[in-house]
Amino acid sequence: MKNTDFYGFETAGIKDARGLTPRDYYDILTGIWCAETCAPRMRSEWSKDNVTKGQCSITAFLMQDIFGGKVCGVPLGDGNYHCFNVVGDCVFDLTSAQFAEPISNYENCVEQKREIHFAKEEKRLRYEYLKSELMKTLAGKYGE
Repeated sequence: MKNTDFYGFETAGIKDARGLTPRDYYDILTGIWCAETCAPRMRSEWSKDNVTKGQCSITAFLMQDIFGGKVCGVPLGDGNYHCFNVVGDCVFDLTSAQFAEPISNYENCVEQKREIHFAKEEKRLRYEYLKSELMKTLAGKYGE
């Protein structure tokens, strides 16, 4: 997978305190996303060929920690939302590649609240694991 495999890669040039962009984080996270970070209801569909499967909310909230902005959700029609990031006028969805058919409308979506998502302990634990692995990777790469 390459950092052009997500919605908004063309405009995802915002930088964090390290000078990293969402494109950089996509490249890093492709080596971290795993079955353990995948939503349990989707684990049977997760594979190394589709590492973004079931990773949307924990990834979007992690990117919110880094870049700020809002986490928004596209309604999926089954009561669930697919989460993505909006930072100013930069809209990006690091996990958009999980869908066979691309999401066509990222406008006027509902803001997602961390408290609601993380009320599910399994989701909070997956987020904490993903964040921990990202911080270890960054420490190894940037000597932090």
